[in-house]
Amino acid sequence: MALRDTETTFEQKPKYAELNNLASEKLGGKILFATDDWFAVAENLLKDSDAEWKEGLFTDCGKWMDGWETRRKRIPGHDWCILRLGVPGVIEGIDADTSFFTGNYVPRISVQAAVLSPREEASIPERRSEMGKAACSGVLEHVNRLHSENWETIIPMTEARPGYRDTCHTYISTTVKKRWTHIRLNVYPDGGIARLRVFGYATPNWENAHPNELVDLAAITNGGVCLEYSDAHYGHPRNLISPGRGINMADGWETARRLDRPSVLAADSRGVLQVPGYEWTVLRLGHPGKIRKIEIDTHHFKGNFPDSCRIDGCLLGPQDIDDGSLGTNDSLWKPILLPQKLSAHSRHFFDNELENSDAVSHVRIVIAPDGGISRVRLYGYITKLFSRL
Repeated sequence: MALRDTETTFEQKPKYAELNNLASEKLGGKILFATDDWFAVAENLLKDSDAEWKEGLFTDCGKWMDGWETRRKRIPGHDWCILRLGVPGVIEGIDADTSFFTGNYVPRISVQAAVLSPREEASIPERRSEMGKAACSGVLEHVNRLHSENWETIIPMTEARPGYRDTCHTYISTTVKKRWTHIRLNVYPDGGIARLRVFGYATPNWENAHPNELVDLAAITNGGVCLEYSDAHYGHPRNLISPGRGINMADGWETARRLDRPSVLAADSRGVLQVPGYEWTVLRLGHPGKIRKIEIDTHHFKGNFPDSCRIDGCLLGPQDIDDGSLGTNDSLWKPILLPQKLSAHSRHFFDNELENSDAVSHVRIVIAPDGGISRVRLYGYITKLFSRL
């Protein structure tokens, strides 16, 4: 029988958890150092997939676990690891996910952060990710030269929770909102944690951007973020602005089937289905700009792609508040792309079809009646009106 999240669980999820996971391996997040990898290696922390449980599976080191799990510490100190963010950015909060770590979860965690130069990162010896191992004294000596114990604390020591379904997520907001490139995760004193999600947004340097250079204004690497959505039953809309093409249907935005679909479907003269309902998501661009070319990719969505897609835009200043009701406020939005018929497993490009040439800071992507799309690219020229970053 399928399980579903309770209303209480949903309400406990903070707004920042809708932002991008800056530590994602898909974005280039990387473990550079870990004190111990006895039961399970630290690289598992950065997986984009949810943690798995494999009943009865053991390795030479002990029970197979899908996360980072250190041995029971029998020497002074505590375990910790250093990771490079996939893209430098502002961190709003984290999710310390202890899924399936019930009698062996980490009791407490803290997070420190720093901005490291490529040269400083290169001083860390190349990591060997291997179960049953601990950092040798030589590697530790090199890493200690970074004095990571003195990095700025952005999350003080906080109790984690056991990895049962109703307690496995520990959401913690950061105390310092600044741009970072690397973080140090401390676990006290040892134990297991399945995933570390580091929620925030990229902070590219727009100072030298050429006004005539066409850039993807919504890309994660350019500071784009998903703010709101109507439904994300099978896949989160923040996947739309991830780099590269989607690897499967889970690596896209897919909604449930709408229950208000007509029993018998009808279409207009262009073949666009005439349905009463639709789904939507709101993206904040990395920088305000004028959109000149749009790509909508339904890669992997073959029997479940939307019939049509439209895109609206608006311009909000830094003083305007993203209050969680942008998507339903129709008075804000002006059409950029009128409804366009989509097809399965294909890339769709639009330029001459665009309606609005004004600068926008936010876009609303509307699909009808429901379904999934893999990626959206919004190519345009930045405007110097203001920057959200």
